[in-house]
Amino acid sequence: MPHLPVRLTIGQLAERSGVPPTTLRFYEERGLITAERTSGNQRRYHRNTLRRLAFISAAQRVGLTLTQIHGALATLPDGRTPTAADWARLSEQWRTELDTRIDALQRLRDRLSECIGCGCLSLKSCTLQNHDDVLAAQGPGAPLLKPAREGGV
Repeated sequence: MPHLPVRLTIGQLAERSGVPPTTLRFYEERGLITAERTSGNQRRYHRNTLRRLAFISAAQRVGLTLTQIHGALATLPDGRTPTAADWARLSEQWRTELDTRIDALQRLRDRLSECIGCGCLSLKSCTLQNHDDVLAAQGPGAPLLKPAREGGV
């Protein structure tokens, strides 16, 4: 693979990162990445933007919103590219939220398996059925599917 230049065009950055140019422009508008402009007003991205895009991608895969990601990147001095130590520090802050999501997904998986596994496909013996609205005291939503930290049962 040829050596990457220090400054990349939007096409080069898109090709190398796998992120479409439209998304790169969107990220730039949202302040997640930055570009310099040439005298012809063309974008040029520093090569370290690739690492920043990898950080954004990893954060999205764990379920973070772009607003949360922007907030995390804003904690870095002078908008620098995140390091492995930065990722470790920032990801630790998200652990509780991730644990809550994992709990919710496991509850959903387990309850749906019971429902599908019974074979009845009716509400007569459904484990998710809320007969006579007895779970109303648990608050709004579906308490059988909520994570325990959010009042799920």
